[in-house]
Amino acid sequence: MDLSKNSLLDLYRTMSTIRKFENRATEELVENKLVGLLHSSAGQEAVAAGVCANLSNDDYLTSTHRGHGHSIAKGVAIRSMMAEIFGRSGGANRGKGGSMHVADFAVGMIGANGIVGSSIPLACGAALKAKITGSDQVAVSFFGDGAANQGVLHESMNLASIWKLPVIFVCENNLYAQATPSDYAMSVKDVAVRAQGYDIPSTIVDGMDIIEVYKAANIAINRARSGGGPTFIEAKTYRYEGHFAGDNPLRYRLTSEENQWRERDPISNFKTKIREENQVTDYEIDNIDRDIDKSLDEAVDFAKRSPQPDKLDLFSDVYSSYPMNQLDVGGIRDQ
Repeated sequence: MDLSKNSLLDLYRTMSTIRKFENRATEELVENKLVGLLHSSAGQEAVAAGVCANLSNDDYLTSTHRGHGHSIAKGVAIRSMMAEIFGRSGGANRGKGGSMHVADFAVGMIGANGIVGSSIPLACGAALKAKITGSDQVAVSFFGDGAANQGVLHESMNLASIWKLPVIFVCENNLYAQATPSDYAMSVKDVAVRAQGYDIPSTIVDGMDIIEVYKAANIAINRARSGGGPTFIEAKTYRYEGHFAGDNPLRYRLTSEENQWRERDPISNFKTKIREENQVTDYEIDNIDRDIDKSLDEAVDFAKRSPQPDKLDLFSDVYSSYPMNQLDVGGIRDQ
């Protein structure tokens, strides 16, 4: 599969944006003492970028507590994501969701979710909608090795197989569920083998190689669009940082292990490869990085200028419309 120069640059732009966003968001969390947790996906960029490069705005995506990379790769604006992390009204969810609940229906991002495994059946629901309406839309569900042990994944795979839903299950196996090694917590070495029990084709890819991820996702997504049903992709990857900002991963893993994985960095290795093959120039790469840096500065500035949510917004975007004249929540209307 030969990719054009523009496609290669787009893949690089997406990965670099994710990495720089994660680093900047972590810095802002510390410097501005933002409220809430932040889970960095630094190191895992190739999975999000490689899969989502095959999707359109009309396709659906569900994510996890570590969902910044997925959101960026699906097209959510980084300024609205940054404002969401700041808890401001200009955020993707008007400051109500925070880092773990970014969503943007306009680009098919159904939402990240802080509850492990909970977004998997949501992707099946979106895929069922696509199947019933006869569209060629697909749904992708990202989850980690920790969620691979949740019963909801197996229920979802069984349902998807029975109904031949256009859904792709993408397991980002970064070797640790919080601090628990996957080789301790799982009965199998490869999560992908579990798909066999549901008659779902599966594949294992190097999650640090964006081209390998892209190719596997391309096959799975085209299969789903043509009515072939679900596919399970396990991407072997690694998160560079702790489970959350402030967590020290050296409490439960070795420095030598980290170093080995960092040598396989998906961004620097991809950049070296396409440069050495004369597919792109240093000037083009540097321009992309400068654009990203400028966009992040603008995103942070937008987040800081965006106002705090109004107290009355507590009652909007909920399942019921509360009659405000019948409510007296600690005198909130008068504050």
